[in-house]
Amino acid sequence: MPKIKTHKGTAKVMNKRKNDIKIGRVGKRHNTGKKSAKVNRKTRYGNTVSKADMKRIKNLV
Repeated sequence: MPKIKTHKGTAKVMNKRKNDIKIGRVGKRHNTGKKSAKVNRKTRYGNTVSKADMKRIKNLV
């Protein structure tokens, strides 16, 4: 049985932690000058992947 390869695009966006997977928020890469300060503050911190998606994403990262 061959090994399951890591999906490199997904691995660059997500970080595997002890019990969950951390993922960044959308909308923080560019054009931040026209967005409100509240939106820019919220995008600094990541989110965790929901428990429903953990089974799908676990093998990718």
